[in-house]
Amino acid sequence: MRVLHFFKTYWPDTFGGIERTIHAIAKGTAKYGVQSEVLSLSQAPLQNSRELDGHVAYKAKLDLEFASTGFSREVFGRFLELSKKADVIHYHFPWPMMDIVHLTSRPSKPTIVTYHSDIVKQRMLLQFYKPLMHCFLRSVDKIVATSPNYVATSEVLRRYAEKTTVIPLGLDEADYPRASEALKAHWREKFPQPFFLFVGVLRYYKGVHILLKAARQTKLDILLIGGGPMEVSLKAYAREHRLENVHFLGALPDADKTALLELSTGFVFPSHLRSEAFGLSLVEAAMFGKPMISCEIGTGTSFVNTHEKTGLVVKPNDPVDLATAITRLGENQRESLRFGRQARDAYLEKFRAADMASHYVKLYEN
Repeated sequence: MRVLHFFKTYWPDTFGGIERTIHAIAKGTAKYGVQSEVLSLSQAPLQNSRELDGHVAYKAKLDLEFASTGFSREVFGRFLELSKKADVIHYHFPWPMMDIVHLTSRPSKPTIVTYHSDIVKQRMLLQFYKPLMHCFLRSVDKIVATSPNYVATSEVLRRYAEKTTVIPLGLDEADYPRASEALKAHWREKFPQPFFLFVGVLRYYKGVHILLKAARQTKLDILLIGGGPMEVSLKAYAREHRLENVHFLGALPDADKTALLELSTGFVFPSHLRSEAFGLSLVEAAMFGKPMISCEIGTGTSFVNTHEKTGLVVKPNDPVDLATAITRLGENQRESLRFGRQARDAYLEKFRAADMASHYVKLYEN
């Protein structure tokens, strides 16, 4: 069986949450005989079309980008060429250009769309996009949501409930080799006190500015892995308020991230807007058996992190509530360890990449 994945970006141009999910599906379904191909846009399509873990990433020329949407003239021909060879076409939403390509090409193959997120930020543009979006979603055969929480709270998904199914995102432990004792000793010497870890791109919806406000109310160390568009303003805030317990580590190699996950007291994920539809970083924390702190925003974050079971779920945009949760887990080791064990159990039960892949294979076959 051949499956064509279609999304605006993919490795090696970018490798964010959706791209990592596509990679995990392609890699996991290969064990069942599924041959995957991925089509995306790139500024340098000839250099960036290459093989990755048994599947080929094809590129079409990116002509321009507006409101986080890449546009391409070349992609129409590339899509027609690759879709003719595919048995199933697997779209990844949202990307308005994808809707246009699908509706103009009218592929005769079965179509699936993984619905990763509502459109949250571009609310004004959404009013113009809605007719196209609904035409696209009506035309596909199956819609996959990543959590039951998102189905329950998304006005769009509720409209297509009869053809929507839930397949949670998953990660493969094999992609996270354990850190060496020497590397852990290095980081333990650098941060000897208990610390909480954040991992993610520093974007507007990640709520890191709220985390910095919470850091003013606790003495516990908070380590931030990742860079992004908010980095300059966040660092300026930390300097202004002399937040000596906040440490910006930037982007780190996977081995260092693994070491810090193993050493951390807990994982804090302050995303406060629906743009955060799932939170793969939470799955990473659960995989490492870490208690989690997240916000109730009506999305998959509260599916991964269950309040008072795998960690604590606090009110969004509330630095006092967030600081109280950090202090509680930091000062109660027995409770933190219990939450961490239960987080690990939840990973094994619901969030393994192998399970996600097997569910997609069944959907492809159907």
